[in-house]
Amino acid sequence: MSAAPRERSVFLGLLPWPERVQVARALRTETVGGLVLLGAALVALVWANTPWSGGYESLRDVHFGVPVLGLDLSVQHWTADGLLTVFFLVAGIELKRELLVGGLSTPAMALLPVVAAVCGMVVPAAIYLAAVTAGGGRAGGWAVPMATDIAFALAVLAVLSTHLPTALRAFLLTLAVVDDLGAILVVAVFFSGGLRPAALGGAFAGLVVFYLLQRFRVRGWWWYVPLGVAIWGLTYNGGVHATVSGVAMGLALRCVRDPEAGEDSSPGERAEYLLRPVSAGFAVPLFALFAAGVSISPGMLGETFTRPEPLGVLLGLVVGKSVGIFTGTYLAARFTRARLNPDLAWADVFALAVLSGIGFTVALLIAEVSFPDPAATGQIKAAVLLGSVLAAGTAALLVKRRDRVYRRLWEAESRDEDAGGIPDV
Repeated sequence: MSAAPRERSVFLGLLPWPERVQVARALRTETVGGLVLLGAALVALVWANTPWSGGYESLRDVHFGVPVLGLDLSVQHWTADGLLTVFFLVAGIELKRELLVGGLSTPAMALLPVVAAVCGMVVPAAIYLAAVTAGGGRAGGWAVPMATDIAFALAVLAVLSTHLPTALRAFLLTLAVVDDLGAILVVAVFFSGGLRPAALGGAFAGLVVFYLLQRFRVRGWWWYVPLGVAIWGLTYNGGVHATVSGVAMGLALRCVRDPEAGEDSSPGERAEYLLRPVSAGFAVPLFALFAAGVSISPGMLGETFTRPEPLGVLLGLVVGKSVGIFTGTYLAARFTRARLNPDLAWADVFALAVLSGIGFTVALLIAEVSFPDPAATGQIKAAVLLGSVLAAGTAALLVKRRDRVYRRLWEAESRDEDAGGIPDV
């Protein structure tokens, strides 16, 4: 007697109610934050290309320090190394929740977004390396086109779509969780230098204390905020990019509530509820305000298509992300037990893959640490901005086309229901 075949796991099928609430809340916050981010980026670009650009540069380069942490940084560095840590803290919480109770909690469910995200990072990096190898450029910027800006992408979806399945947004959110993890690992492993073991040992000890406070159910922000600031400062002084400390603390937070301790929600859920609006509505837009202000000239735009480094970034975002994510999703659905939600079509996945070429926040961060020379940094940032605009424009055409298809289906179902019939499914 032959064994019955195992049922394939539906990726982004019907989620448990608490998970659906978390996903819906994250989608709303990230969408609104993406619109704020878009506004901040536009302000920065306009400001940096007007006669008042000197004021923008002066404000960006103002230094102030915190003596107790031994730091004296510019406004730009405070937003990149300080405020952006909040973004990575939320990403760490979200990643742990997904691994424990969300769409990544079982191997079959996790395989599809993991494969898609990994291919969406490897292919852009390979395209960048091919471009700089052919043109005799610098290979150090290979990580710039790897990351997707979830807030920006969700904002584009919010503006363009009215009838697309919710599963499409959830797919983008889950994909971005894995994508963020890859970007974090890249920053931690490849862009940390001059390591100082004493400071790193202090940061690790702080994380141990952070974990023990969670383990023994200690509550109160007055414990965690000073400890978190100390861990952040020690990580920065230890030579590791400070945003990595945010991820570490996010992963240390408990994401499963303890009813015996009288908890209505877990510490991770409470922290995410409080910090996600701060991240999406303040920290990331402020980082964009001081990172996206690139003075763009016709010559710089021309160099984007002639110099190997910016051309590699541009092709990586526009072509690499699309090809990598779509191919990875297809391979995972074709050769593993996971399959897509039946509500999604492959045309939806391709539109989403193109939309994932919007690589703004983390791409700009990696551009700054990859190219110390200001002139080179400006060229790479211009390539990131241009590539993101091209990806967003192309995705807009595809998303609107899919939106029209779903709107016609919705209208047909409404007519059938009004007529008392049963719509075909």
